[in-house]
Amino acid sequence: MPPQPQARGRLRWEDWVGAAVMLLLAAITFANVIARYFTNQSFAWTEEISISLMVILTMVAASAAVARDRHIRIEAFFERGSAGRRRMLALISAAATVVGFVILTALAARFAYDDYRFDVTSPGIGIPQWWYSVWLPVLSAAIVVRAAQVFWRKWRAKA
Repeated sequence: MPPQPQARGRLRWEDWVGAAVMLLLAAITFANVIARYFTNQSFAWTEEISISLMVILTMVAASAAVARDRHIRIEAFFERGSAGRRRMLALISAAATVVGFVILTALAARFAYDDYRFDVTSPGIGIPQWWYSVWLPVLSAAIVVRAAQVFWRKWRAKA
């Protein structure tokens, strides 16, 4: 199912950020493979950066999936029944997504703040850990906004 016309223009940031993160992840991995091939040594920082980029990519992709209303659900259960029932299930799903990611945003913000407050450094290259952990609450909040937009669109739609 293609994205809804009213949502299409607002999906660009997830697509661009996702593509940029994938490009950066591929470049880092490729550089590490080349370095290992020619020197039998790998870059120590690549694993740490790659893991962080994969978390960012996962959250950006989750935001895009929520915005497009393409998240995981049991279609056989969802599609059976009246339009009113489908609308109600969609509202419950969007509301549950909002609640879940509000909780994740709060907990991740506390985690990132603790990394900052206690001056935690990353184990591989010794940079401040909050440089990595700050993206989880930021992107979780983006998912909350996207889920609230889906809820609002479904709420306004007539049954």
